[in-house]
Amino acid sequence: MKAFQEYYPDNLSHCYGCGANNEHGHRIKTYWDGDETVTRFTPEPYHTAVPGYTYGGLLASLIDCHGTGTAAAAMYRQEGRAMDSLPAFRFVTGSLHVDYLKPTPIDVTLEIRGRIKEIKGRKVVVEATVYANGVATARGEVVAIQMPDNFGAAA
Repeated sequence: MKAFQEYYPDNLSHCYGCGANNEHGHRIKTYWDGDETVTRFTPEPYHTAVPGYTYGGLLASLIDCHGTGTAAAAMYRQEGRAMDSLPAFRFVTGSLHVDYLKPTPIDVTLEIRGRIKEIKGRKVVVEATVYANGVATARGEVVAIQMPDNFGAAA
């Protein structure tokens, strides 16, 4: 099974969090798991906030990109379309809210689980939770907005 991000067109695959064409980025991969979506990511030592714990900005970026990828997949699913069908759905972040629930250890693989809260027109609201060893450590909400066709076009 291909990850949602593997369907992104090359010209829109440069995002630091989810772009396959960004060699320095996280390159997350998100999949359906029933009605939820899941991403797994293992922090590196350079993602440290304080010794033993993960930097909160990393958690926010994981929730952010998990949310936009989930939004795209949800739109395809709602329309009954394959993810490689055109026109392509691609989303950007309209807003991001993150609550940090507990310190997140750095030496474990994190699991980010998302669910669709709302789809309304070009807007998809996604709730996502970060788990470390099965314990929720951060929770967020992403309001994802569908990109206009000319987004990113050269001026």
